[in-house]
Amino acid sequence: MQRGVAYGVMAGALWGMVFLVPRMLPDFSPLLLSAGRYTMYGLVSLAAALPVARSLRARLTRADLAALIKLALAGNLLYYVLLTSAVHLIGIAPASLIVGVLPVTITLLGQRDHGAVPLARLAWPLVMVVAGIACINVDVFTAVADGAPTGVLTKLAGLACAIGALACWTWFAIENARYLQRQTHFSGNEWSVLWGVVTGVLGASLWLVIGLLPAGSVQTAVAGERWQTFWLLNLGLAIGASWLGNGLWNAASKRLPLTLSGQMIVFETLFALLYAFIYDHRLPRPLEMAAIALLVAGVSWSVRQHAGDDADSASIEDKAQASAH
Repeated sequence: MQRGVAYGVMAGALWGMVFLVPRMLPDFSPLLLSAGRYTMYGLVSLAAALPVARSLRARLTRADLAALIKLALAGNLLYYVLLTSAVHLIGIAPASLIVGVLPVTITLLGQRDHGAVPLARLAWPLVMVVAGIACINVDVFTAVADGAPTGVLTKLAGLACAIGALACWTWFAIENARYLQRQTHFSGNEWSVLWGVVTGVLGASLWLVIGLLPAGSVQTAVAGERWQTFWLLNLGLAIGASWLGNGLWNAASKRLPLTLSGQMIVFETLFALLYAFIYDHRLPRPLEMAAIALLVAGVSWSVRQHAGDDADSASIEDKAQASAH
């Protein structure tokens, strides 16, 4: 379980970068950001898959392929289009905090899974997580949010996009964890590589959709050097957040009960906030510091609640490792 927690924290550190890149590329549309990121992810995954392509192809079933397409559409393309839209419209902090409700939504929806701790034992840790999220929301909506536009319609559209991203990732996190624990013929890394290849195909297809749209409806003209920055940042996301981050998350999902893996996602929010503070060259405000303390305390408490269920997690991990070998 300790290894699973460490993998979850590292995945959160890498995933936090996905909130910063749209802020660094405000002149690129969400569709282009999603197409660019996942095309790069597909190329990186394809390179990783080539040495073992024959073995992966022999084990890949039609059910696996259907699951990969559904997970890639909801957990990658649609999620990132909605997330980048939210960052452009309302800023990093509100977007990351709304998505930060994931530990609560996943915990509530994952209660019937094997290895889940009874909700009564998680009540106070969840209260602390919710209190932390409430603190930052109060701070965000009483202060200027990352220099983002402040119109009412803009805020409402941004909030709707962030809530949509939350719904996509809640469904994805639960379905991916359940599928990983059901199937025994792929390791976490192999699943991540396959997932990346499928996502890359979908990302490349998105370029075709963009090309069919009316000129100027997706993207305004940008300088050539900005395209260089666009591709470099998307390559960084492809290698770090998508390929390595997803591999770490899959490794964590195999070792942790669903309720605990859901709690680990709070680190994505914490790292996104950290990167935002560094980018804005400022220290967190008092309510922000209180929220961070509450979130960390809530996750730590949840880990202790799961200590007694380590045997269940170990059993899941042993079965996954045995099948991988």
